[in-house]
Amino acid sequence: MNNTSAHNLKTYSSNHPAFDKLRSQRIDSLNLTLEEYRHRKTGAKHFHLATDNPENVFLVAFRTVPMDSTGVAHILEHTVLCGSEKYPVRDPFFMMLRRSLNTFMNAFTSSDWTAYPFASKNKKDFNNLLGVYLDAVFFARLDPLDFSQEGHRVEFENPHDPDSDLVFKGVVLNEMKGAMSGPVTVLWQTLSSHLFPTTTYHYNSGGDPEYIPDLSYDQLKAFYHTHYHPSNAVFMTFGDIPAQEHHQQFESHALSQFDRLEMNLRVGEEKRYTAPLQVEENYALDAEDVTHKTHLVLGWLLGQSTALEEQLKAHLLSGVLLDNSASPLRHALETCGLGAAPSPLCGLEDSNREMSFLCGLEGSQPEHAEALEQRVLEVLQEVAEKGVPQEQVEAVLHQLELHQREIGGDGMPYGLQLILEGLPSAIHEGDPVALLNLDPVLEKLRQEIKDPNFIKRLVRENLLDNPHRVRLTLKPNSHLSAQRTEAEKARLAALRAVMDEEQKAAVVKLAAELIARQQQQDNSDLLPKVGIEDIPPTLTIPEGTQETVHQLPATFFDQGTNGLVYQQIVIDMPHLEDELLEVLPHYTACLTELGVGDRDYRQTQAWQDSVSGGINATTTLRGRIDDVQQVNGHFVLSGKALAHNHEQLAELLQTTLQEVRFDELDHLREVIAQRRADWEEHITGNGHALAMAAAASGMSPTAALSHRLSGLSGISLLQELDESLTDKTACEALADKFRRIHQRLLAAPRQLLVIGEQERRSEFLAALNKHEHYNPEAAANFTPLRLPEVRTSVRQAWTTSTQVNFCAKAYPTVPVDHPDAAALTVLGGFLRNNYLHRAIREQGGAYGGGGGQDSDSATFRFFSYRDPRLTETLEDFDRSVQWLLENDHEWRLVEEALLGVISAIDKPKSPAGEAKSAFYNSLYGRTPEQRRRFRSRILEVRLEDLKRVAAEYLKPENASIAIITNATRLEQLAGLELTRYKV
Repeated sequence: MNNTSAHNLKTYSSNHPAFDKLRSQRIDSLNLTLEEYRHRKTGAKHFHLATDNPENVFLVAFRTVPMDSTGVAHILEHTVLCGSEKYPVRDPFFMMLRRSLNTFMNAFTSSDWTAYPFASKNKKDFNNLLGVYLDAVFFARLDPLDFSQEGHRVEFENPHDPDSDLVFKGVVLNEMKGAMSGPVTVLWQTLSSHLFPTTTYHYNSGGDPEYIPDLSYDQLKAFYHTHYHPSNAVFMTFGDIPAQEHHQQFESHALSQFDRLEMNLRVGEEKRYTAPLQVEENYALDAEDVTHKTHLVLGWLLGQSTALEEQLKAHLLSGVLLDNSASPLRHALETCGLGAAPSPLCGLEDSNREMSFLCGLEGSQPEHAEALEQRVLEVLQEVAEKGVPQEQVEAVLHQLELHQREIGGDGMPYGLQLILEGLPSAIHEGDPVALLNLDPVLEKLRQEIKDPNFIKRLVRENLLDNPHRVRLTLKPNSHLSAQRTEAEKARLAALRAVMDEEQKAAVVKLAAELIARQQQQDNSDLLPKVGIEDIPPTLTIPEGTQETVHQLPATFFDQGTNGLVYQQIVIDMPHLEDELLEVLPHYTACLTELGVGDRDYRQTQAWQDSVSGGINATTTLRGRIDDVQQVNGHFVLSGKALAHNHEQLAELLQTTLQEVRFDELDHLREVIAQRRADWEEHITGNGHALAMAAAASGMSPTAALSHRLSGLSGISLLQELDESLTDKTACEALADKFRRIHQRLLAAPRQLLVIGEQERRSEFLAALNKHEHYNPEAAANFTPLRLPEVRTSVRQAWTTSTQVNFCAKAYPTVPVDHPDAAALTVLGGFLRNNYLHRAIREQGGAYGGGGGQDSDSATFRFFSYRDPRLTETLEDFDRSVQWLLENDHEWRLVEEALLGVISAIDKPKSPAGEAKSAFYNSLYGRTPEQRRRFRSRILEVRLEDLKRVAAEYLKPENASIAIITNATRLEQLAGLELTRYKV
């Protein structure tokens, strides 16, 4: 059990007296030692992932098991971060965001736990944040005004006029209105409510907008006192700070003040159905034509997620059935003709105490539900009788091993990724050590899958013989959104009708008190901070070595990739006519989904999974650092694999590039339909980015193309393309365009990028030399991509099915190497921290809002996210600039904005991500020297610089506007003179 290195033994040889050490276990595949401790007085658990990584991560989580859909756990997560005993300021969480060099700060509400994580590479900063987080979660003030702001409240439409109508307000209320505007979220919540009829998963832990106003402040406090106690807490840490140092902090800041409390908050086993259940429900879709918009999903309840072997077997089964088009169930879903695409819910859900397996279709019709269920059961019966090819099972195991070994960190800190993988097991009193140390179980599975009946038994036991199955038909209803709006108005009208004068006065008083609280200036000195003096002096950027492979330039980066290799073929983007540019993103999406050489698309996808962690085709375009109107672009074919598969990966990439087929028209049609469904579903989840892209689309060639190809305009074009492909001639025409793009890429100059560990460098390069690349002379007549210059104003309004809005304003500014780019970058953080957050989120009720400089398109962009307002928010963008220009401001506020920018610049990525960033930045002129020069300019920015650039660039007459809203709200915006579009 105590399999540890000498270094780690030395690290934790002396334990803190308040904690018992239960065990330690070395996990070689992750290059860390996992240590488990228990606090003696309270029983709180602590899992420490000891490693030499300087990015330290902390998380404290509580088992939270709401038994209604009022969003109590979610609203509590927000309210807990609004002030505590030691830090009695209104907004310590957002204030610490500004006073920190954190690489991650957030809080999460899951279906059965609530967690508070952060990460930092600076030890002083880490301990500052630790003190604030511990006080927040264990000694929260829970001010009633914070509950009103973050959760819900009623206000008069004119807050000072009791004769005006009542409205609901609240940050979480609007967040969940946005979340529940997405059909996939509704699909998951609806399926869960039937799959789990009696346990906490039956309810919406985030909160259903219909029920959130039912939550009282007293219920919130009661939930806090019964759930937020060390006896119900799990602490998890990662990094090079020893566990006993964490224990000293835990004890001194919080745990010493508590005794053990008997907690009975475990999630019980779900009551099992004795026969399958069929249900029909509705979701809101604001569209005249709702045909082919039904979701059909089958869900099975499986065993406990804490049983590691059972979980991995379930993952193996899910992968065998659904991983790719070669998988029997996914192939059946793609080709059955009963819907547009496999459901985004397809796969295994293992974060709940009991797992569930899901499959189904989107873009279907209600009458197809029974036929789909029958088809799925036929496929499962066939697999149970005949099995699947052995290499397919081995490929899924290979994917599990690759996932286990890959060091992440590009989206969130790697240590936090590991912690979140182990957290559900820790919450449910399972073994997170076993969950992170998969090698022993993977080895056991390698032996078990040799039995030809292994998969057959899994299918029968988990699915065919399992009566706890739900078939959900989720139908679109074009009237439901309006009905809900009217029901909310009626509820508010009824509430107002029974109010006496005293109650009306109380509502007016609450609004006034909340505004006063939001505008108060807290004493920031109560909170710890880091300053300019704590910023590291230099920016660390990895450097590659230049090689030559078959006369091609190749760059190799020596990075600690834990036994993985990353390879990329990087091709200069050729000139493309408009009709080819328009389908470029769909060409890249289809390229790795099609057949190659003698293999059809199913055989090719099986090949990909057997040797790699997947291959991907993308394009990247950026303007010059001194002139964004001059554009350079590249096509990239990339893949990753376990290092011992490096030669097979090289062959896969090269063969795909040389021999891809464009003759599988039916599958081409399926991929486009799947892309349309995916893009449409992500509108409300990504609305702020789409609105910003639209507002900035007149600023530069890359911004215009981004909006046209992958923004709102791109979604509209994809819808038209998908509908045209019902005609075979249109499919052939699309395939022909793909061929033309491909032939130009094959004749374009190219280079190679390889990332791996130094000791295998010679092997990697030798393998690449075995594969014939193109003749450089073929590129003698190459014509690079050129885009027309763009600098124009935009005023657009886009309508979709949404309960909330997304607003954006954009202004033309300067490229990254211009001296003013640094001040504009700091300006975004300054306005967000000190004006926009209060005006848009706290007072306006939006889930988020801010502004920032995008130097790649030479644009400054304001945005709001899941916003109940429209014109008022657009006005707040303008008022933030006026506030800056018309007032004096403390140096502290500028310093906080500087810290935020430097923290973002210095934020670490994965080892492979750091290398890719260095390579592509240099490819587009963002050399290490240029990046360090820009960072130095950031540190020189002062208040007068912010005022100067705001006055020069953020002029109202230069603003472009884009909003996303629903058709009803749009009718209220006639005065803005926006061009209207629908998506």
